[in-house]
Amino acid sequence: MQIYQAISQREAQGFNTQELRENFLIESIFRNNEIAMYYTHYDRVILGGAMPVYSALDLQTDDNLKADYFLERREIGIINVGGDGEITVDGETYSLSKLDALYIGKGSKSVTFKSNSADAPAQYFLLSAPAHQTYPTRKMSKEEASPVSLGSAETANERTIYKYIHRDGIQSCQVVMGLTVLKSGSIWNTMPAHVHDRRMEAYLYFDLDAAHRVFHLMGQPQETRHLVVANHQAILSPPWSIHSGAGTTNYSFIWAMAGENLDFTDMDFANIADLK
Repeated sequence: MQIYQAISQREAQGFNTQELRENFLIESIFRNNEIAMYYTHYDRVILGGAMPVYSALDLQTDDNLKADYFLERREIGIINVGGDGEITVDGETYSLSKLDALYIGKGSKSVTFKSNSADAPAQYFLLSAPAHQTYPTRKMSKEEASPVSLGSAETANERTIYKYIHRDGIQSCQVVMGLTVLKSGSIWNTMPAHVHDRRMEAYLYFDLDAAHRVFHLMGQPQETRHLVVANHQAILSPPWSIHSGAGTTNYSFIWAMAGENLDFTDMDFANIADLK
């Protein structure tokens, strides 16, 4: 499990491109027949991906957790961005198609990931945070996620937002999770940009053509930087940083958070005209 230290805004101001990528970009989320995990000191969140192809994968604990099993003191949110698959939690099996989500609460001892077809394997994006109480395991399909249409073609940000784990959806201790799908012809996400000092955030960009990229904006509103991001790469966004971007074509992305509260609308907006 690779560990990412928390970086302050003062440190980040002096980073060159490679240093920014080393500290805020995760380039390998999905690996054949592996569960890739990355531990960050932003709210002690773990994110990663499980991609079972020819055999099922068991969620194992790690020495960094000092726990008998992975979810002994943690919860986890999962969204499938690949083919159909199944997740078995303590003997109960949940079928997940593309864009379906599953929340698993603290205390679940056995979690197994499986794909229905090796030709179109499931790709499970994972985000885990410490938990102080147990909430029930629950699946939610994209149709149940109360999709909301936002933006317009005129501002190139016409998109649909799906909210899964949040105060008015699947209950959790501190994980908040959903995704955004941009329509053809739209490229901007999360604009006007915002920060929320109460929570860290992670993005996973997906359904992005291999020849295209997203220019992800980060940094303080008056001291912005950017990262060039490819398909199935993830961004670590500190609480002090904006998290916005524009692609060379349309794309989709998962947004996943943990921290002080579960309010999806807890955002401190930065006016577009004030960005520098």
